[in-house]
Amino acid sequence: MNIALLTASGTGTRTGQDIPKQFIHVNNIPILVYTLKAFEEHPEIDEICVVILKGWEEMLTAYAKQFNITKLKYIVEGGNSGQESIYNGLKEIYKKRTKDDVVLIHDGNRPMVSEKIISESIAVYKENGNAVAVIPCTEVVFTLEEKGETSSVNSLNRDLLVRTQTPHTYQLGEIIETYQLAEEKGINDMAASCQLMQVLGKKSYFSPGSEKNLKITTLEDLEIFKALLNSTNDDWIK
Repeated sequence: MNIALLTASGTGTRTGQDIPKQFIHVNNIPILVYTLKAFEEHPEIDEICVVILKGWEEMLTAYAKQFNITKLKYIVEGGNSGQESIYNGLKEIYKKRTKDDVVLIHDGNRPMVSEKIISESIAVYKENGNAVAVIPCTEVVFTLEEKGETSSVNSLNRDLLVRTQTPHTYQLGEIIETYQLAEEKGINDMAASCQLMQVLGKKSYFSPGSEKNLKITTLEDLEIFKALLNSTNDDWIK
């Protein structure tokens, strides 16, 4: 069984709005619902779990009913960090599913995840045991000696860099054991599951992401999302 675990427990402070960014409406549809619909409509996804900000559970339930999200089976309260929130979701899923089931961890505020990205993540998982969506790094990247510095003479070879996105796909048993081990070791500040795997010495395998698979964090991201929703290719583009 393939279960999508969507993280939607952030407060959205960087957008400066009165409601969390995942509930901001674009074309009269909440951002989170776009993400839900992507997994709802994918033929290989069986269930959806959403880790939600406390106090927004009833709103999520109402939206699921309004937009016919029938695969939503778990609504879980988020934790004090992204890592804790994901762990909360994994533990709730594990109450009903087995270690051999598959979980796709995805940012709830990445609403333009495509059917192809989801399918390729599952395919890479089947071949290698895990999958992390990535895109090439096309910009020159400088490194700083200390946070906050405004100059540098050190750069990295961009040909050897990739930028991670979501979904991250794992066997449920393996990823929940990884989070358990992190808790035992006092590791509690990892930004993503793939980073946690890396810190614990586990290799990640990459599946193709997309520049369109953006994470909506700022108002600029929101503007880009709106533009992408309304964009079409010219006839001459192959």
